[in-house]
Amino acid sequence: MIDLSTEYLGLELDNPLVPSSSPLTGELDTAKKLEDAGASALVLPSLFEEDVEHEQKQLERFVYSQALGHSEAQSYQPIPEDYSSELDSYLERLQKFKSALSIPVIASLNGVSTSGWIDTGKELQQAGADALELNVYYIAADPDTSGEEVENRYLQLLSDLREQVNIPVTMKLSPHFSAVANMVLKLQRAGAHGVSLFNRFYQPDIDLETLHIKPRLELSSPIESLVRIRWIALIRGRVDLSIAATGGFHRTEDIVKALLAGADITHLCSVLLQKGPQHIAVLKRELHNWLEQKEYTSVTQMKGSVSKSCAINPAALEHCNYMHVIKSYGQ
Repeated sequence: MIDLSTEYLGLELDNPLVPSSSPLTGELDTAKKLEDAGASALVLPSLFEEDVEHEQKQLERFVYSQALGHSEAQSYQPIPEDYSSELDSYLERLQKFKSALSIPVIASLNGVSTSGWIDTGKELQQAGADALELNVYYIAADPDTSGEEVENRYLQLLSDLREQVNIPVTMKLSPHFSAVANMVLKLQRAGAHGVSLFNRFYQPDIDLETLHIKPRLELSSPIESLVRIRWIALIRGRVDLSIAATGGFHRTEDIVKALLAGADITHLCSVLLQKGPQHIAVLKRELHNWLEQKEYTSVTQMKGSVSKSCAINPAALEHCNYMHVIKSYGQ
């Protein structure tokens, strides 16, 4: 009997296949399909700091600041009874998901400042979130902003939130830190329960007709999984955190590699957008078959067996890998 179960953020999961934040995890119907296909947990779409702040400013402008044209009515400007804020809608969705699903539901916060997020985190906890993912999408475009300042922004947000919530908190990082392993260690010391490696920064494009900057969405490809696998292998066993692999995991072989490197789970997004929620069942079956063929009894047994601390040739994860690849080109 092959045991696919794994532990992530203190949660006992049926298997390591967890849909990440996407349109598929934002609707209850598709969330149920993901669960039925074998998803062991899911991450809700991110609640964006910019959306909440913009909505609040609009509310102040149109509800509180508009002149009504009558002096006696100025003090009476009620919010409509049917008004539902972005945060209200998110909390309602979370509660519905928790009532309808039997798998853990992880809420996701996307922002770069601590203002407002502490109370938001507490409300998400009260609404039933099993864990929180902090998806800090921050581009350090100011030349006067140092790498240390960027790191401290992440660490402050995490530590402030950890003082107020009891549920597990994981940090979703980009691969652009100058010292990824050290940053992960700092996050552990600041109270993180886990890290997700790595976030994907969608790149802007230039419209050559209008010369406007425009957003461009490109789904991930399997080649992107390699940088995730490498860093997971480098930090596994050197930090005491749950590790999620995210970005580029389309094929069972890449999921297997992430687990061998030391991931506790692999997040799935692009592959499910392309092939549908039911594809989780395919990946789960193929993962089971691989373990059976290689005579593993469980995911726990294989997890981290090719990390730096366990690999036969650990130096291949670092500089000599680059040297050998360059020399082998064209041979």
